[in-house]
Amino acid sequence: MTDATDDASTPPADPPHWMRSLLLFFSGQTVSLLGSMLVQYAIFWYLTMEFRSGSIMMLAGLFGFLPQAIVSIFGGVWADRHNRKFLIIAADGSIAITTAVLAMLLLVGYAPLWLIFLTLAIRSAGAGIQTPAVSAMIPQISPQRHLMRVNGIMQTINSIMMLIAPAAAGAIFAWATLRTGSGLQALLPIFAIDVVTAVLGIALLALVRVRKVDRSAEEPVGYFADLAAGVRYVFGHAFVRWLLVLYAVVFLFTVAPSNLTPLMVVRTFPAGDEAGDVINLTILELAFSIGMALGGILVAVWAAQRDRITLITAASLAFAVLSIVLGLSPNVWIFFGAMFLTGLVVPFFGTTAMTLLQETVEPERQGRVFGFVGIVMALAMPVGMLGFGPLADIMPVEVLLVAAGIATIVVVAIAMLIPAGRRAVASARAMSRVAGENGDAAKDA
Repeated sequence: MTDATDDASTPPADPPHWMRSLLLFFSGQTVSLLGSMLVQYAIFWYLTMEFRSGSIMMLAGLFGFLPQAIVSIFGGVWADRHNRKFLIIAADGSIAITTAVLAMLLLVGYAPLWLIFLTLAIRSAGAGIQTPAVSAMIPQISPQRHLMRVNGIMQTINSIMMLIAPAAAGAIFAWATLRTGSGLQALLPIFAIDVVTAVLGIALLALVRVRKVDRSAEEPVGYFADLAAGVRYVFGHAFVRWLLVLYAVVFLFTVAPSNLTPLMVVRTFPAGDEAGDVINLTILELAFSIGMALGGILVAVWAAQRDRITLITAASLAFAVLSIVLGLSPNVWIFFGAMFLTGLVVPFFGTTAMTLLQETVEPERQGRVFGFVGIVMALAMPVGMLGFGPLADIMPVEVLLVAAGIATIVVVAIAMLIPAGRRAVASARAMSRVAGENGDAAKDA
């Protein structure tokens, strides 16, 4: 596969009823995401406060992300071969069933630590199917000229959910803990909410009309042939390959150690009691989520016409600097402020990278490409936690955050300066310009 761009001058037609489809899609994903976030926050907070161990957080990271990496190998192919809407519904339904089973076991008093880890693993596997399908489905229901704005809006909605979810999770978790006297039993009402939101999300998504993706004549028809073709495409496409490396760097040295920030809050800035720790953990997530919400709005309103590569690389370096600031924070309020700025930067990296892939990768290959993106993100996280988690039990989290930030700066600089990196960047800029010209032509038609 070469990096040549398509010379076709005819812009793609807008999907039929795209505004209705986007409204239903956003609504369904928002409702479902809220329940999933409540569960994720509650479980990680329970593990953090109950065990206060870097090794336990490492295991939670492994079970929470490694299955997604494994399943994404197949999830990307499924997203290119099957109806993406049905894949999302099946994944959401499976996650809800798993949560319901764990809730019933909690009711009878049976919930060992391994069962919580198993639940995290099953939810992660569902994300390995859902994530590439969602990313690949957006261009099917959205006009190409609006992709950056649509992705920015999607990021803003996600960020608002990340704003609401920790506050709601903290309130429900604290209330239930006071009533039951047990952090484990306090998970029950949150699990119930997750099941209800999943059902509502599935019902809304079922109403979305999705047009069929036409496969090119030369595309292989066998499952493993599809998988092999996806591997060849990714490794033969200079920009996709470069971007995956950048994703790996960011998730390995920035996202993985950032999972230890709740541990730093309860260790370095203890509130004195469990209720106070819950409040601090809630503020930490709120600061990050408010930043993400504002960042998503800025991307949707301001960044649509900006150079994609510049935004991605600047965001990567900003992550590194903010990781250092987090590690050097002298008090909890500066720590919260750095988390706010970290959240602000997230859409400039994630949303921009997703848009650039949607603009430059053929629709019939996007599922596999986003599957590989999911693999890299899901693998880099547990690999990073394998190192950072145990280290957090023998040295301060602050030291790890500073070291990770310095490492990120070095690696990103190398990726930008080596010849292969410069060629990939030039190719991506050329393809992005073609996509932008096609979008302008469609708007003027």
